[in-house]
Amino acid sequence: MKLMIFSESKDERRGTPAGRPAFGRVGRRGRVPGAGRRRRGRGGRECRPWAGPPAQSSCLPAQAGLGAPAKRSGRPPLPALWFLGRRAGRGWPRHRRGAGQEVGARRPGAVLGLRRGSATRRAGDSGPRGTRRGTRASAETMAEEEGPTVELRQRKKLKSSENKESVKEEKISDTPIPERAPKHVLFQRFAKIFIGCLAAVTSGMMYALYLSAYHERKFWFSNRQELEREITFQGDSAIYYSYYKDMLKAPSFERGVYELTHNNKTVSLKTINAVQQMSLYPELIASVLYQATGSNEIIEPVYFYIGIVFGLQGIYVTALFVTSWLMSGTWLAGMLTVAWFIINRVDTTRIEYSIPLRENWALPYFACQIAALTGYLKSNLNTYGERFCYLLMSASTYTFMMMWEYSHYLLFLQAISLFLLDSFSLEQSDKVHEVYKIYIFSLFLGYLLQFENSALLVSPLLSLVVALMLAKCLQLNVKKGTFIAKIMKVINFYLVCTLTVTLNIIMKMFVPHKENGHMLKFLEVKFGLNMTKNFTMNWLLCQESLQAPSQDFFLRLTQSSLLPFYILVLIICFLSMMQVIFRRIGGKSLKETITLEDERIGGRPEIIYHVIHTILLGSLAMVIEGLKYLWTPYVCMLAAFGVCSPELWMTLFKWLRLRTVHPVLLALILSMAVPTIIGLSLWKEFFPRLMTELMELQEFYDPDTVELMTWIKRQAPVAAVFAGSPQLMGAIKLCTGWMVTSLPLYNDDDLLKRNENIYQIYSKRSAEDIYKILTSYKANYLIVEDAICNEVGTTRGCRVKDLLDIANGHVVCEEGDKLTYSKYGRFCHEVKINYSPYVNYFTRVYWNRSYFVYKINTVISFQS
Repeated sequence: MKLMIFSESKDERRGTPAGRPAFGRVGRRGRVPGAGRRRRGRGGRECRPWAGPPAQSSCLPAQAGLGAPAKRSGRPPLPALWFLGRRAGRGWPRHRRGAGQEVGARRPGAVLGLRRGSATRRAGDSGPRGTRRGTRASAETMAEEEGPTVELRQRKKLKSSENKESVKEEKISDTPIPERAPKHVLFQRFAKIFIGCLAAVTSGMMYALYLSAYHERKFWFSNRQELEREITFQGDSAIYYSYYKDMLKAPSFERGVYELTHNNKTVSLKTINAVQQMSLYPELIASVLYQATGSNEIIEPVYFYIGIVFGLQGIYVTALFVTSWLMSGTWLAGMLTVAWFIINRVDTTRIEYSIPLRENWALPYFACQIAALTGYLKSNLNTYGERFCYLLMSASTYTFMMMWEYSHYLLFLQAISLFLLDSFSLEQSDKVHEVYKIYIFSLFLGYLLQFENSALLVSPLLSLVVALMLAKCLQLNVKKGTFIAKIMKVINFYLVCTLTVTLNIIMKMFVPHKENGHMLKFLEVKFGLNMTKNFTMNWLLCQESLQAPSQDFFLRLTQSSLLPFYILVLIICFLSMMQVIFRRIGGKSLKETITLEDERIGGRPEIIYHVIHTILLGSLAMVIEGLKYLWTPYVCMLAAFGVCSPELWMTLFKWLRLRTVHPVLLALILSMAVPTIIGLSLWKEFFPRLMTELMELQEFYDPDTVELMTWIKRQAPVAAVFAGSPQLMGAIKLCTGWMVTSLPLYNDDDLLKRNENIYQIYSKRSAEDIYKILTSYKANYLIVEDAICNEVGTTRGCRVKDLLDIANGHVVCEEGDKLTYSKYGRFCHEVKINYSPYVNYFTRVYWNRSYFVYKINTVISFQS
């Protein structure tokens, strides 16, 4: 009686009134009305629809006498046994039936649950098959021999495990099983990827060959002697290439590295770690490759060196191609990106003016990192693609940090973009924090391999990443869209900003550092926060690359149709991004996978990251023209993606409420027609110009510098030390190998002070003052450049002699300052006249139309 009450209470909880037959139960008078016809399913089961809710079907094992009336016996009804099998998750329970005994009633959904459980067991059960059979057999034995009490106990024991297994079953059942695509679809995908990869690689190779041919035509490089080739490296480029030559001359790689890390043959009275201070890892790698590959018997060192740089520029273009392809879904966007990049190469790269610059080595790796990050942020990326992007991003981030001393500042801007992306909940925070881990790993490894470079410890990138990690640990799990969640977002944003500034200040207090301290002073003067008469600061402000961009820059971008399309794409993406952000703030859920019909390009995390990043880079480029070489490639990539993306056109049509033509069809047509028209117009207008540049034979002619270097190598002692402008000193170090007093580097305070003191030869100072300055650096020869001494600049106040007069107080700088006259003439003019007291300190030993060389007398003879 107790067991009958239990069975009825179970039926009541399942929604079946007591006394009525449950799902699949066969009454005393036959089948349940409305059950329908019985049909035989797979495995000898019979499928009958259930009359009650929900309207599903049940497949039962075919048994003899299924339609006969069920007989009551002393044992509990069979639904208890089937429910036991359902809880155990082991399939159908087997039991022996007595004479005339029938299959009992089954509860609603029991058979479906059993089928799902059995499928789950076949798919994911890792236990042995014998264990499952043994469990099932033991359940049957207890049900038959021990009776109802054992069954009730078994139900209670399996109650806790039932919930866990049911959750797993529901997850597996809800997961869509991907269907295998037809063969023709797979072939189309393969053909698309193959053609795109072939186009990307071909574009990179063609650009590298174009740079090589243009460099040959511009300098007539193959017909020049080695000295004339080396003179083409100007300024700091000459210093980098000179260390490459030193590595090739070293008896072994270990010895060469030691001489560079303990270098006392470049700057007088100064031992420097050139590898750390000048980021000479590209030269180390190039020298190893040149000797390890046996290229010394095939190609000259200078061709091998510039060939590597041109090859990296090809990788740069290929990475931009792939990034635009990933964003738009068509390799046509990559082709348009490459076309715009080459046409606007005056504003996209400085490879034509200075080949060995650190940015020419580093930016290709940064482009690869951006391409990997773009793929990593995509929502529909599979596991293998995600792993590949993660590994590529890790390797390229570390390499980029090792190649350029200012790389961590650029990664800092990227980290800010990812932080804003995470704050707006436009992507899962797990991926973003994995990128933060890459930053920390790269900084830590770079700190160790760059001889404990303290600049990385006081970097704002490290402070920001650590602050983000701490904020994540303190972050509470709050339901999205609620008022508390919005308040927590604001608090988290404020916490990250505060922690970043605090940690950076603490690191600068405890970590000794001198690097890049002048950059803060420069920014203060640049933005009008401070006024100074310092020669170095004013000289940096007068550099064209550190001034605001000119109108010619925007005019060039407009003539190539790049800037108008970029502004259009940026506006659409930005407005769509803001629309998505406001929806998220309002608590509205958005689809993770965005299709073309969704008409919402602002919901894709990789697009939003690029929009934020290009806005940050563009803001800096509007202040400092030199940063346009970081921003303009982004402009090419983003504009090409936009005009080739159907989603962008769909978003625009949704706002315009276009109804005359189907928007999807029109978006697909425009995404193909617009880039095709742009490409044809660019081909017609700019391709003849590119061919003309390659056909035109130019010549680099500087006979005065060649004569000066030849005289130094023939007449000057090996231990001589030369003093002059930093740009000329770099060329002397490369072409002759002699020691100099200063270098054209601006990341060291001591070298900046040296440059300012040596530049005093163009000021209104006495011969005795100049003599004391030069002898303090152990200089033996002084070189005066007529181009600096008689400089006629278009901007008055930015000439070297004007800046020196301001620093020395010889002219009026601000209102209220008194005019100070110097009783001495300008030294570079007076020393040429050869009268006392100048001839007492300096003796002219060589001169030509551009240079005057004076020997600094060690014994002073006063003549009348």
